[in-house]
Amino acid sequence: MQIYIHLLLLIVGFLALIKGADFFVDGSAGIARTFRVPGVIIGLTIVAMGTSAPELAVSVSAGLSGSNAIAVSNVVGSNIFNLLMVLGVCAVMKPLPVDEGIKKRDYPISLIATFFVAVFCANLLFVGKVKDMTNMDAQAGTLGRVNGILLIIGFVCYMIYTIRLAKKNPVEQDNEDEKTVPIWKNILCIVVGLAAIVIGGQLVVNHARELALAWGMSETLVGLTIVAIGTSLPELVTSIVASVKGENGMAIGNVVGSNIFNLLLILGVSSSLHPITISMASFLDMGMLLAVSLITYAFLFTGKKINRVEGAIMVCMYIGYTAFAIVR
Repeated sequence: MQIYIHLLLLIVGFLALIKGADFFVDGSAGIARTFRVPGVIIGLTIVAMGTSAPELAVSVSAGLSGSNAIAVSNVVGSNIFNLLMVLGVCAVMKPLPVDEGIKKRDYPISLIATFFVAVFCANLLFVGKVKDMTNMDAQAGTLGRVNGILLIIGFVCYMIYTIRLAKKNPVEQDNEDEKTVPIWKNILCIVVGLAAIVIGGQLVVNHARELALAWGMSETLVGLTIVAIGTSLPELVTSIVASVKGENGMAIGNVVGSNIFNLLLILGVSSSLHPITISMASFLDMGMLLAVSLITYAFLFTGKKINRVEGAIMVCMYIGYTAFAIVR
């Protein structure tokens, strides 16, 4: 009987995710039209921060309890999933046009942030204090409070720059009738949609985990697969819904903005609350994230869109990475 309850709540969670994303995208698009802000900017800010809210809540709670080593694996795993699976699945469903601003401005910022976090995470490794680099549990470095404050400052500067850019480049209205939607309705859609996304995500993760354990999967395997994917479901569902609705800028902006948000704000806040010990395994995953970021950036320049073949390659890369993580 318990299995059927978990299965029912799992289905309810998926429905909440899908409908919540629908409301969230409509509300965000409405805000973009009202203030004449490009959809990609809304994706980089409101949508990105909204879909990353669960990761922030988890990391801050862990930081306050002093057990926030999970913050690094959470952020790295989420960013790899965003790049390979979210963009990959969207591109497989429908070739994904890439905004020039993403290519030349926002994605390079995400790459730079990834590089600096990797450097911060390997301070002990670089000074030669690591005796055995083959030991995955060995300490490669520490993400301290100073590093955290620098990351937060970087995030604030990026947000200020993005908002100023939006003000300087207002979008012309194609249809003046779009303005008739009251702003309070758009805000209500965003709030209700985000609440449904967060609640739906929690239902999916919790009850999928219970079902997996009941079917004999180990805690470790569940953590590496269901929980890791579950925390990134808001980004996946929101980007897919945005792409289907023709809000391509919002779909890709959500991914890039979420990755910047995760690296700069979530790791910044977590390490400011309590220094994070970085293991060799976590450092290798950071290296994997950097490699995946560079490969994805190369795909952005092969044309004006990520095509279906490139999307399929990205999905296969994520499957391969997950298999490697499980074996490791």
